[in-house]
Amino acid sequence: MTWSRWQVPPFITSVFFVLGVLTLYWVSYNWIASWFHARRINVKDDDVSTWYGIIYMLVFVFGIQTFIVGTTDSWQFMNFQLIAMIFCAYFLNIRVRYYFFFPILFIYMIFNGSMGYWQSWGHAFTMMAFFWILNVIRVRYRSSRVAPLVYLLVAVPFGGLLWLWMKLKFNFSWVTLGQEWAYLIIFEILLYTYVSMITHDSEIRMRLARFASHDALTKTENFAAYTDTMDHFFEDSTKTGAPLSMMMFDIDHFKHINDTYGHSVGDEVLRKVAETVQTVIAANDSKVRFYRTGGEEFNLLFPGYDVTRTNAIVDQIFMAVNHLEIHAGGQVIQVSISVGVSAITGNDQSPMDFYNRVDQNLYHSKRNGRMQVTIA
Repeated sequence: MTWSRWQVPPFITSVFFVLGVLTLYWVSYNWIASWFHARRINVKDDDVSTWYGIIYMLVFVFGIQTFIVGTTDSWQFMNFQLIAMIFCAYFLNIRVRYYFFFPILFIYMIFNGSMGYWQSWGHAFTMMAFFWILNVIRVRYRSSRVAPLVYLLVAVPFGGLLWLWMKLKFNFSWVTLGQEWAYLIIFEILLYTYVSMITHDSEIRMRLARFASHDALTKTENFAAYTDTMDHFFEDSTKTGAPLSMMMFDIDHFKHINDTYGHSVGDEVLRKVAETVQTVIAANDSKVRFYRTGGEEFNLLFPGYDVTRTNAIVDQIFMAVNHLEIHAGGQVIQVSISVGVSAITGNDQSPMDFYNRVDQNLYHSKRNGRMQVTIA
């Protein structure tokens, strides 16, 4: 139709069709991921990408096949289906266990009326091997300069073998096989180029977003991220009564460290303290949020924790940091921290009320000798 009506070769419209399908995937995936983020639903982007990618591509593959299923040329959309599979296996790196993959192929063969053809079984097992090898090379060579070459060295011969199975089944000409294989190679190259550009742009946006929400020195989240998360936690606690606790600490005599040893040593102290705290959090509960909210001031939010439940983690952090030693210029700097801890109460009218109470506990520790924890 594209040629007879508009004088546009079918290959050209096929290119735009494939790119359109992929673009729709990226747009819809980003919308779904943003929806989860906006509602603070704890779902990893990789999980969203995996499940949505599988559903999207299955709908696409089965959908276009309905137009030609049962006909003598039901192979015509195979390049589109192979591109969908390559996209899932290599670019989304979706790993489908054989006990899931085989039933999917089995259902597709029933749907397509191919169960009685030995060529279709050969095609199915070749497809499974192709998918598995794409997974493997994606992991092994994704950061390598030879990644595009390895991708083509796998995709091109497998594409040819899959089209050979179709030739054996439908007995079309060798010219048709060569033409469809050539189209597939072009699609594979376009797919790699297109997805690489999209991924590069996404990585830039992710780095910018991380730069905006994280402290460059300590790699912890920053005050802007704290404010945003605190507003959400406070609203949730106010509505549902969910417990929320906060730990605030700063490094004792930090100005003296900077003045005596220099800012480079001060920076090293901040990094080591942050690494130590993050290690304790990772060993206990990854849901605890950690922020650098000032020069030497840090905050931890404990969603779902009352003050009593925080004690174990607070004590571990307190002991770990107070035993920390920083070596500088042949000298050993002993680090200590002062800590304030509190939980949200019904009297807190705003996040700042909660923040100020924890801050007062911190300064009570500092005024009364430092290197201690005040809980109130």
